This record gives sequence, C-alpha cells and structure tokens, in this order.
Amino acid sequence: MASAQPAIVGDSFAVGYRFQRYWGTSMASAFFCGELGAGLFLVSLYYSVNAGMILGLVVTAVLKTYFHTSHMGVPAKSWRAILRPDRAWVSRGLIMIVLFTGFGVLHVVTGAYGLFEMGSSATLDIIKIVAALAAVGVMAYHGFAMSDSTAISLWDSRLMPLVSVGYALLGGAVVTAVLAGPTQAGDVSQTAVSLPSLGLVLVLLNAGLVSALLYGAYHGSPGARISAEMLFKGVFARQFVPLVFVLGLALPFALLLWAPGSFFVELAVAIAALIGYYAFRVFILRAGVYEPIMNFAPPE
Repeated sequence: MASAQPAIVGDSFAVGYRFQRYWGTSMASAFFCGELGAGLFLVSLYYSVNAGMILGLVVTAVLKTYFHTSHMGVPAKSWRAILRPDRAWVSRGLIMIVLFTGFGVLHVVTGAYGLFEMGSSATLDIIKIVAALAAVGVMAYHGFAMSDSTAISLWDSRLMPLVSVGYALLGGAVVTAVLAGPTQAGDVSQTAVSLPSLGLVLVLLNAGLVSALLYGAYHGSPGARISAEMLFKGVFARQFVPLVFVLGLALPFALLLWAPGSFFVELAVAIAALIGYYAFRVFILRAGVYEPIMNFAPPE
C-alpha cells in the first residue's frame, strides 16, 4: 500500500521535503538592499531628488555588497563571480551592479550637480540612460536567479522577477517621498505621476503579484504547495501574513488613500512598507524546500 505524502524531514536519510539552508538572512538582506537601492535611485532619478539617488547608490554599492560577501565562504575571491555571465545570474547581476554604481555616480556628479564637465548634453543623456537601465537590471536579476533555481519549486516561477521589480519600485517610491520633503514637494507634484499616486499603484501591484505567486505555488507542484501553505496558514503564517500583507501592504494603502501629503504619514508608509518588503524577502527564502527524489505518495 502506498504511503502518505512525505513530510518535512531534517538531515536524516528519510524520504521527505528538506528546507534549503544555503540562502539565509544575509542573502535576504543582500537582495533587499540591492533592489531597494536600485529602485530608490530610479524613482529619485525620475523625480529629480538628488538625495535619493545618492542614498540609492550607497545602499546598493555598500550594503548589498557587504551582505553578499559576508554570505560567501571566501569573500576575497567573490570578484570571480563576474567571470561567468554566460551561465550564472549572479555574474550578470554583479556586472549590472558595477555598471549601475559607475554610471550612477557619473550621473550624480555631472548631471545632477554639474561638478565636472562631461562634454555635450548627448553624453550626459547616455550616462543617465545607462544608469537607469543598469538600475532596472539590478532590480530584476535576483528574481531571475531565484526562478532559475528549479530544485526549489516555490521560486521556480516567472512571477519572481516581476515581484523583485515591483517591490524595488515600491521601496524606492516610499523612501523618495520621505526624502523629497517639504522643500521639493511643489516640484514633485508637478511631475507626470505624483508620489502618493505612484505609491498606491505600486502597493496594489505588489499585493496582486505576491498573491498570484502564492496562488500559483499552492496549485503547482507538491513542494511549492507545501511552501505556500507554510506561508499563509502554516509555521510562518503568524509572521508572514501580518508583516507582508497587513503591515507592508494594507496599512500603506490605507494611509496613502486617506491621509496623503503629510511628512509623518509618508514616514509611516515608508517604515511599514519596508518592513513588509524585508519580511517577504526573508520568508520567501526560509519557506523554500527541496522536493524528495523519490515520492511514494498515491497520485491525486
């Protein structure tokens, strides 16, 4: 008689699902900082908030690099990851970070502050465009790296890069709104899309993307279903649902809808959204499981 569906097991030789342990909190922090910094730079670039562009570069170039290298066994050799862009998203991502940092700094010192002469306006435009495209690459590559991890079915989704970009833009928008402050509020409000309106759209977008990701996982392979169940009604649900959906999405949406414009409201929105964003990054890694090589469960 066939046995029941294998359970989650530890390091024993039993047949079952095993948590992935390679990517932990340090990698979640690296993903968070890399995406947040690039998103902050891109949104601040659109709204011409120089402080946001500078902070975005620092968050990605310094904090992202620190958390990523601290995860590696031999940090001094981490630069070698750039040598395999043909076969690894980590290598492509490192190239994007180098381009983003280099052209981002060039844009800030030449285009934003005009500290150095860089030739014609066409040259400045090229620097700006390359910095923006590299920022998009940094925002997206974590999602592509995770979706390429086919051994962990929760991550094996085409939605993962979209979730990465969506959260990066949301984090960038809420932090830019705080950094813009009263002195630039008039200028920012004259842009094509106001920051509160952008925040509302991005909150709804991320709520839809995360829900679709979990829905697809729940109705996907057995391993993906187990991961999804742990997140919304299992061992991680008491932290994941309140932090990601309630604090990180519902509260910012309510504040932006009913009380936009105040600095303290924007600050509360930024804190809540960033906590939810970071919680998503942590728990989406913790809930990843390897499916058993052998499965004796009866077909459904």
